[in-house]
Amino acid sequence: MKIHESAENYLETILMIKNKKGLVRSIDIANELEFSKPSVSVAMKNLRQNGYIDVDENGYITLLESGLEIAEKMYERHTTISDWLISLGVDSQTAVDDACKMEHIISNESFEAIKKLAAQLNQK
Repeated sequence: MKIHESAENYLETILMIKNKKGLVRSIDIANELEFSKPSVSVAMKNLRQNGYIDVDENGYITLLESGLEIAEKMYERHTTISDWLISLGVDSQTAVDDACKMEHIISNESFEAIKKLAAQLNQK
């Protein structure tokens, strides 16, 4: 199943918030992404219906296996690409912004090549 870029962003954001705070609620996502609460609620409903997240009776959001897999993939791409761009001399904010766009469209083959090159550069 092909997942949309916006869903990938939501899943990655859930993972990042969980890593920072431990627990995730819709308001945390809205604040992080600077989206309206109703927009986030609609997105969470769609992610839940598609089996990517679970929302408990207290409103806490948990990534399910399929959602966690996508979130971790996006997060790895984001951090690897932004770090690589920074190592090339790109301003850190520009690198982060560009990585956020690139992480969704880059092929696995190209990403693996960048990851390999970035690892080699880090060893020097």
